[in-house]
Amino acid sequence: MLPERTHDLYDRPTVPNSRASDSWLSRQGKRAARSFARRMREFGQAEPEGFTLSDIPSADIALYFPDGPPKLYQLTQWLPVFEANSDVRTLVIVRQIDAYNALKGRTSLKVVLVPRYEDLMALLDRADFRAVVYVNNGWTNFQALSFQRAVHIHVNHGESDKICMVSNQAKAYDKVFVAGEAAVQRHRAAIAWFDENHLVRVGRPQLDLPVPPAVDASERVTLTYAPTWEGEDEANNYSSVDRYGRPIIEAMLAYPRSRVIYKPHPRVADSDDSGIAAGHRKIVEAIDEAAKSDPTAGHCVLLDADMLGVIRSTDVLVADVSSVTLDFLYLRPGSPIVLTDRRSDRAALLQESPLAAATFVVDAANIGDLRTDLPRIIESDELAEDRARMRNHYFDHLAPGESTQRFWDRLIAEMDAHDIALRDLSRVRTLTGEAK
Repeated sequence: MLPERTHDLYDRPTVPNSRASDSWLSRQGKRAARSFARRMREFGQAEPEGFTLSDIPSADIALYFPDGPPKLYQLTQWLPVFEANSDVRTLVIVRQIDAYNALKGRTSLKVVLVPRYEDLMALLDRADFRAVVYVNNGWTNFQALSFQRAVHIHVNHGESDKICMVSNQAKAYDKVFVAGEAAVQRHRAAIAWFDENHLVRVGRPQLDLPVPPAVDASERVTLTYAPTWEGEDEANNYSSVDRYGRPIIEAMLAYPRSRVIYKPHPRVADSDDSGIAAGHRKIVEAIDEAAKSDPTAGHCVLLDADMLGVIRSTDVLVADVSSVTLDFLYLRPGSPIVLTDRRSDRAALLQESPLAAATFVVDAANIGDLRTDLPRIIESDELAEDRARMRNHYFDHLAPGESTQRFWDRLIAEMDAHDIALRDLSRVRTLTGEAK
C-alpha cells in the first residue's frame, strides 16, 4: 500500500485527460523499449577498454558515469572541475560504449570503459580509489556502491528545484554534496528518515570556471530564452516550450534594441514529445525570421553552446525551473529573471521553488501581457534586492571562486576521514597474492 502523500508538490495530476494519458504512456513505452534494447546490446557485446587487469590505472578519485550520450551533459559539466586540480588524480569510469566513444578527445582525464558488472568488480578489487563520485542516480550506481574501500559521494549534475534533484537514493551514498541551504531544505521536504548529516554544502564549483562568452559583446540588450526539456514524466516536466515558447520569443523580439538568444536544454531539439517538438520549431522559425529582417541585431539559436558562456552574455534571462535559472542567479545576481510556471499554480511554485519569490513569473494568466510587461521588468527591476537575498539562500554567501575551494577542501577531508575509518574495520574485501 502506498503511503499517504502529505507534500503539495507531489499532488499534481500526472496527465490532464485520457488522450494525453495514452500519448504519454505510448512515449514512455517507446523510450523504455529503446533504452532496454540499447542497454542489452551494450552490456552484452562491449569489451572493457582503457585498462587491463594486469595494468590497473592508479587514481585517487573515480568519477562514475553509467549512462549514454543523451545524459552526457551531466558528466561533462564536472570534467573541467576535476581536470583543473592536478594534485588529485581522477579517472572516469563509463559503462556504455557510445558514451566512451563520445568522450574521446573531450577530456584530459583518463577514461575507461567497464561495461559488465564482473568487469567493474575486477577493476575495483584491484584499484586504489579513495573516492567514487557520482553525477546522477543511474541504475548501475548501486553496483559501484559495493566497493568498500572508497568513500561514495554524490554531487549531482546541477543545482535545481526540480523534483528529480532529490532522490531517496541519497540514503545510499556516504555523503551528498549540495550547493547550500535551499538544497538542504529540499532534501528535508522530500525524503523521510534521511540523515541530514550526510549533506555537505559546497556551493557550485562549475560556476567558477573561466568560460568565455558564447557570443560577441553587443550594445543591444541581450535577452536569452533558455527552457528545459520535458523530463522523464509529467511530474518532472517544467518545460515552457510547448505552452509559452512562441509568445515568449515574440515578446522578447518586440523589446526595443534587443538581441534575442534561444538556448534550449540539449534534449529539447530532438524531443519525441510532439508538443515540445512543435514548440521548438515555432521558436526557431521566429528567430530565423527576425534575423533575416534585421541581420545586424544578432538574434540567434545556440543549440550546442556552453550554457555558462551564454549566461555571461545575457542581460535578461527567461527560463524554467531548472539549474539554468540558479546558475544565472549566482553569476548575474544584478540581472532580471523571468521564471515560467507551466502549471499556473503560484502557491505550488513558491513552495517548490523559492526563487519564484524573487522573479517575475509567467503563467497562463499573464503570458498574453508579457510584451507589455517586459519593459517594466527590465527597466524597473524591482526585485533586485530579493534576488541578492535569494542568491545567499541557494549558495551560502559564496563569491565566485570560493565554491571550488570549499568543494576540494571537503572532498579531500571526506577521503581522509574515510581512510581513517577503514583502519578500524576487521573485514575489508581485498585481493592478495597471485589472485591480485
